Amino acid sequence: MAKQEDVSVVPIFTSLEPVYGDGSLLQDATQRFDVLMASFNQTFGASPQLFARSPGRVNLIGEHIDYEGYSVLPMAIRQDTIMAIRISEDQKQQLRIANVNDKYSMCTYPADPDQEIDLKNHKWGHYFICAYKGFHEYAKSKGVNLGSPVGLDVLVDGIVPTGSGLSSSAAFVCSATIAIMAVFGQNFEKKELAQLTCDCERHIGTQSGGMDQAISIMAKTGFAELIDFNPVRVTDVKLPDGGSFVIAHSLAESKKAVTAATNYNNRVVECRLASIILGVKLGMEPKEAISKVKTLSDVEGLCVSFAGDRGSSDPLLAVKEYLKEEPYTAEEIEKVLEEELPSILNNDPTSLAVLNAATHFKLHQRAAHVYSEARRVHGFKDTVYSSLSDEEKLKKLGDLMNESHHSCSVLYECSCPELEELVEVCRENGALGARLTGAGWGGCAVALVKESGVTQFIAAVKEKYYTKRVEKGVVKEEDMELYLFASKPSSGAAIFNL
Repeated sequence: MAKQEDVSVVPIFTSLEPVYGDGSLLQDATQRFDVLMASFNQTFGASPQLFARSPGRVNLIGEHIDYEGYSVLPMAIRQDTIMAIRISEDQKQQLRIANVNDKYSMCTYPADPDQEIDLKNHKWGHYFICAYKGFHEYAKSKGVNLGSPVGLDVLVDGIVPTGSGLSSSAAFVCSATIAIMAVFGQNFEKKELAQLTCDCERHIGTQSGGMDQAISIMAKTGFAELIDFNPVRVTDVKLPDGGSFVIAHSLAESKKAVTAATNYNNRVVECRLASIILGVKLGMEPKEAISKVKTLSDVEGLCVSFAGDRGSSDPLLAVKEYLKEEPYTAEEIEKVLEEELPSILNNDPTSLAVLNAATHFKLHQRAAHVYSEARRVHGFKDTVYSSLSDEEKLKKLGDLMNESHHSCSVLYECSCPELEELVEVCRENGALGARLTGAGWGGCAVALVKESGVTQFIAAVKEKYYTKRVEKGVVKEEDMELYLFASKPSSGAAIFNL
């Protein structure tokens, strides 16, 4: 049987070993799948046709730059979302989505690929409908006839902590898309699925850049991945020996979809406006810039050209020259671009929600973060493949992670007090580098630690950060392994016929 990473489509396995290996991970997975199978039978009165899984991820470096067209460097983690699915024999033609976790009540939707998602009434099942709608749209665009709509019964088991910045939503949407695809007898290329699942999540109102979905679908055991976009390309990055990554949850939940207008999507809009203004300042006509410039990567060439005339190749020189550090008002931006903001942003609903919530726009800071972070990603990859010793590599990688966190915190302002405290605790207790990971505004930090010191490091972080939170009842002692753990790079999406 081909290894998961040797095939271009999502692999189909008849046992769990190719994904979960052996030992305790396999034992835990076997128990989860057994419970999922039994619960499915109990809930729906029949056995599932198949299972699908997709992992969460931790982004090692490259935060908030994927939607600006720049490369990122994540790895998949062992925590994943698995789904059991079958085509329903019920004549009501409903989508029934249940969860093994009692916290989530069953969601029922019509089996209609054209249904609208009620974004004002946020439900966990909406993420499945994202996948359902997106898959049908894509199949139709490829000329695949799926026949008349049929009901589906689905049971979900996700162990990627929600709001953690470890991409629980992408693990869910990817797993759902693959489950739907498989139950309809299709299997598209991983590269296609990476883009499709990114498009799917936009149905729920998050302007995702595609990193989370690409790593969840395309990850390989033992490797981090340098992910490039437009089109999606993946390059294996073998991390140096002697280092391990420890993921620590701040216990502040990052509600990316709920707070999108003021946080995540706000930054997307600020980057778009910064890129258009840079285009104009560097010689483009306003109308041309508005129509052609979508991301900061679109004007990087102009910025580098500007820097080249001054003996440099750093696009930050243009940012410092042409974007003021003081926040812009809407009126100031409209004066430069000679058009009103809603029109500039094509009256896109998610962008309009940002405009309604925003009082000012920090364009200099956002552009400065994106350009400097893009360089750090390639610095990270170049360090891994350099002739330095493993010890020197780990030290340099840690430094890059620390620089990344500072930029996320100060320039992009996507940190929070809990993350700042947690990152500081990690650094004070032996981390070579530590930074927030994921969207921010809560969620997790990732720390690079010498492998020989992982156990001691985890014990110290637990004592310094988590003990007082256990005492206050914020987290239970028995749940600690969900919130503080070391992880090696895991494998990507899979289908199981068990």
